Amino acid sequence: MSAPDVIVNPLEIEARSFAIIDGEVGEHAFDFRQWPVVRRIIHTTADFDFVANTVFSPQVIDKALGALRRGEPVYCDTAMVGAGINKVRLAALGCALRCHVADPDVAAAARAAGVTRSIMAMRKGIDGGCGIFLVGNAPTALYELLHQARAGAIKPSLVVGVPVGFVGAAESKEALLESRLPSIVCRGRKGGSAIAATILNALMILAEEA
Repeated sequence: MSAPDVIVNPLEIEARSFAIIDGEVGEHAFDFRQWPVVRRIIHTTADFDFVANTVFSPQVIDKALGALRRGEPVYCDTAMVGAGINKVRLAALGCALRCHVADPDVAAAARAAGVTRSIMAMRKGIDGGCGIFLVGNAPTALYELLHQARAGAIKPSLVVGVPVGFVGAAESKEALLESRLPSIVCRGRKGGSAIAATILNALMILAEEA
């Protein structure tokens, strides 16, 4: 049996993938800047459920691009989110990348308080002046961000709320949508580090193109 033809050019692979996604989705309600974000989520996951599950708050793309162009620091709830972010594009925009969940002081504070490290790490990120927040794993981190926003401690420029899981994940995302903070949310149980990173990568491409 002969081996099938294998496409090895990465640009061609991406272009063909996007063409397949566009063809299978067909008409949709996303605008010309939202769709590239959703399409990259589908490209990352091969999951078309994200067409129905992805929600953009009003004017969030404008706010996100403005924050990126200002070089606002980006906070990730886990190192896995940070690992998927395009560092070249991030550096070109002048944005620092921060994640505190593995910091020794955060671990000690969490043990003392009897709460998750994600909560204490989020507090440290807020105190450090982050304006863009990527939550791909920990609903408790997202709830803490919402709590701090209600208290007036933070006015985020962008919240990517896509925690994955069964305990609090879907609920935390609904709470984010209700908060009216500038957000991009994938509703329900699905989400994760790769999706959080993909969304920021897509927004950085938009920031460069604009």
